[in-house]
Formats: sequence, structure tokens, C-alpha cells
Amino acid sequence: MKTSQLAALFALMLTTTLAKAETAPTFVLKRCEVIPLPEHQVSLRIDGLEKARWHFGQQYPRPFFFPLTGPSGEPLTRMGHPGAENHDHHRSVWFAHNKLNGLDFWSEQGTGRIRQLHWYRYRDGNEEAVMASKLGWFDGENHQIAEQDLIAALRPMEGGESALEIQIELRPAAGAGPVVMEKTNFGLFAVRVAATLSSYFGGGIITNSEGTVGEPAIFGKPARWMDYSGPVAVGVGPSRHAVTEGITYFDHPSNPRHPVNWHVREDGWMGAAFCLNEGHTIEPGQSLTLRYLLHTHAGAYEAAKAEAVFKAFGERPGFRIRKPEKDEKHRQYEVERRLSP
Repeated sequence: MKTSQLAALFALMLTTTLAKAETAPTFVLKRCEVIPLPEHQVSLRIDGLEKARWHFGQQYPRPFFFPLTGPSGEPLTRMGHPGAENHDHHRSVWFAHNKLNGLDFWSEQGTGRIRQLHWYRYRDGNEEAVMASKLGWFDGENHQIAEQDLIAALRPMEGGESALEIQIELRPAAGAGPVVMEKTNFGLFAVRVAATLSSYFGGGIITNSEGTVGEPAIFGKPARWMDYSGPVAVGVGPSRHAVTEGITYFDHPSNPRHPVNWHVREDGWMGAAFCLNEGHTIEPGQSLTLRYLLHTHAGAYEAAKAEAVFKAFGERPGFRIRKPEKDEKHRQYEVERRLSP
């Protein structure tokens, strides 16, 4: 082949390659990601930074999130009580109930166990990363008595803040009888804050949506949200110092019994006590849906900011899990926002 022919062929190949490059779709990174990890863990990240991690290994009595980090990148939750070993069941952010069908799903000594059965969908996005899983509630003889759909959505906010939105749907297991949730202040969704955020062990302050401060005035009272804020250690060595951060825990306005009564303690934990005043029974064919949001914020608690977050949360639709459409390839389930709150 002559030199001129080779040059012409090369020019044609180059033109074709450039044309394909110009028409090829440009890949754009998603801000929010769900990253499965070894040892039954899932990392929820914003801009590559982990904000929460889900642990569902069967060596634990129940799954949990740890850590839940603030804008500084430091954990705002902890594993267990700072001073009492008999509270090791306080695993950062977790689901449990003291008495469900007569079984203790709360303490480490209880026979009830909660296990992840499978995950439905991990979905990345710019507005949120979404993890949807199915959990089973089992008695001491390994009989499943209830099942729970869990949807967790991690959402970015200004200034490095973030929101972990939680939706729980609890129902009787297939072929099982009613789910009887007895009256208790222990359950259904709880948060153990870092020791420095505790108002007893650290320098934290508990405040509710009504502006009331401190455990004695808040315990058992209804409120739209609860906040635990205080010092957090950042840095190492001589540069180590404290910044103020916190967690605001919101009860969605569509939840039954909203505003919920709260179980809060100065030693560093808070829970929306759905059954504090009375129990609740879920009959076969029925379900109980509850929605919560944990806002990890910089600085001290600000009522106006909390009010704005609550308003946006209340207006945002919940989720549904469904089978995929024909054109939604390579997935077994899809999770999406409903059309209305």
C-alpha cells in the first residue's frame, strides 16, 4: 500500500474515532452512593465521604447503623453506654421493641432476634442515596413472627450537613398471627449519642421542638422532634480541639400518634417511644408505617433551622418498593418516592 493510501486510511480511522468519542455519553458521578462492603456492611456516602454505615451480620442480635457522622466527619453516635455494660444493646442507631408478642427484642438477654433477609435495592443519586432491605423478626425457636421493610435515604444538606431519612413498614410474617406491640417506652427506633454529646457524661444539651430543655422536663412528653447537641473532638495531637455538632431526630407528621412521646436520657440516648402510653396490634393483612429523620448538623441547636427541616420532611413523599418495569433492566426490585406525601 502506498504512503498516500496509508495516510488516507489513518485519517479516516482518526475521523471515525473522534466522531464516536463526540457521540459517546459522558459519565457523570453521582453525589450520593450506596457501597456494599465485606462482612455484611453497607456504606452510605456523600461526595465520597461516609456519613453512615449499616451493619447486618448475624453475629449481632439486630442490625444497626454505626457510625452516624457529623459535618466534621467524626461520629455523633457510639456503641453502648459510657458507664453501664448492661446497656451494650444500645448500638448507635437501631430498631427494637421491649415486648413484641411477649418477646424481648430490646436487651441482649432477650430471645427475640432481628435479621436482614435480603436487600431490595441500592440506588445512587444526586439528591439522595437509597438502601432498601427486608428484615425478619424471629422468636427464640427461629420462627419468624414479623417482617419489616426498611428504607434508608441519605440526603446532602448545606455546609456538609446531612439527613438520614428512615421509613419502617412492619407487618405480620406470612402465615403468622397478629403482631402485638405491648405498652413500653423502649422502642421502636433509638439513637445512642457520642459520650461528649451526653448532657451527663459530656457537655451536651437536650432540646425538643417546644423549646423545653433537659431530661426532667422532656421525658415522656410529646414533641415533633428532639435534639441532642454538644462538643465533638476533631483532629489529633496538638491540633485536637472541640467543635459543636448535633443530631435532630424528627417524627414525621403522617406517623400515627404524632407528635410522639419521647424516651430521652441525660446519659445520652433518645427514642421515639411509639408505645409509651399504649400498645399497638398489627393484624394479618395490615401494616404499620413509620417515618423518621436524623439531621446531623453543625453548631448548636437552632429552632428555625429545625422548623425548616421538619417542614421539608413533612412535604416530602415516602417510598414504595415495587417490581421493575420491562425497560428497567438488571434489577429485581425498584424503590422510589410516592407521588404524594
